[in-house]
Amino acid sequence: MNGQVRKDVRPGLEVDIVLKKDQRNGKLTRGVVKDLLTKSPSHPHGIKVRLEDGQVGRVKQIYQ
Repeated sequence: MNGQVRKDVRPGLEVDIVLKKDQRNGKLTRGVVKDLLTKSPSHPHGIKVRLEDGQVGRVKQIYQ
C-alpha cells in the first residue's frame, strides 16, 4: 500500500516515510508508526505520521 489513505495507516505498522529534509532526494526512512498527524481521510503526498523514534514524515510504503 502507498500510504495515501488514512484508514490504511495505524499505530504499530512498519512503514517507509520521506522526511521533510529528504523530499528533494526521495530518501526513505523505515520505522514503526506512533501517531497519525494528518486529519483528512487522504493526502496525495502521503499521510503524515510520527514514528516511535520521534521522526516525522509522509508515508510512502506500508508493510503488512
